[in-house]
Amino acid sequence: MRQLKPLYQLTNAAARRRLLPALLNGADCHSLTAPPPPPGILNQRCGPCGGLCSSRWYTAVASAVAPELSVKGERPFPKDVVLYQYEACPFCNKVKAFLDYYKIPYKVVEVNPINKKEIKWSDYRKVPIVTFEGGKQMNDSSAIIDELFQKLHPDEFADDVEEKKWRGWVDNHLVHVLSPNIYRNPSEALESFDYITTHGNFTSMERLFAKYTGAAAMYMVAKKLKKKHNIDDERAALYGAAESWVDALKGRPYFGGVKPNLADLAVFGVLRPIRHLQSGKDMVENTRIGEWYDRMEKAVGGSTRII
Repeated sequence: MRQLKPLYQLTNAAARRRLLPALLNGADCHSLTAPPPPPGILNQRCGPCGGLCSSRWYTAVASAVAPELSVKGERPFPKDVVLYQYEACPFCNKVKAFLDYYKIPYKVVEVNPINKKEIKWSDYRKVPIVTFEGGKQMNDSSAIIDELFQKLHPDEFADDVEEKKWRGWVDNHLVHVLSPNIYRNPSEALESFDYITTHGNFTSMERLFAKYTGAAAMYMVAKKLKKKHNIDDERAALYGAAESWVDALKGRPYFGGVKPNLADLAVFGVLRPIRHLQSGKDMVENTRIGEWYDRMEKAVGGSTRII
């Protein structure tokens, strides 16, 4: 578990920035481990916890640890974030779930999967790619998330063993179960490519061509993927993965406990693009994952994408 110092012991700017999101998002005083209000400060009871807190004291503490805030309430987040993506890409959606949860504004460049002209400037030819702060480049979804997490939490490390294990499970197992499901039969393949071509960066001719030829091609590819990953029944594999994740929660609201951690965001991110396809509907209807997914949807909130 990552250990945090008490609030009143944080004297450097980086440490103060680490607690800024919690302060701004309404964390209760106890979760911030602030010192008790000094004697003489008017106290009032604080909601359901029943403890004694001073609203004026904690307001003062918030001001002390957030000197970087402008009068407009801006946070010290990475600036000028641009995500190069495919809309339906599970790895790209992992990154978007992270950005949305941490309320980091970002622009999106939808890459044409045929010619990839939008990333011709990059030696790295896959998505996602993220640039920020004047063109600094990050590649690979997990590496992007790790680096951004470190920028937001400079005094913490995403080194929890179980968290790492399940993030790896997402990349090495869960994503490989998705394609055989969304391209399981011709109708589901067409449904998937209708979503892909509607939200992707295609010309009118490319969209028409990609929808039907892509659906047919991926229907055949899905059969090969089943064999490659030793999947006999694609729906059973999807349901099994969903149940394994729910078991890993061990009755907690999130894998991270009372709030999502990077494993929660990874699972949610890769499942989000299929949620309203037939495969996603079947998954929610036939497994216990629906309640967790709904909690995650509320916790992540709306998109912080800049249009």
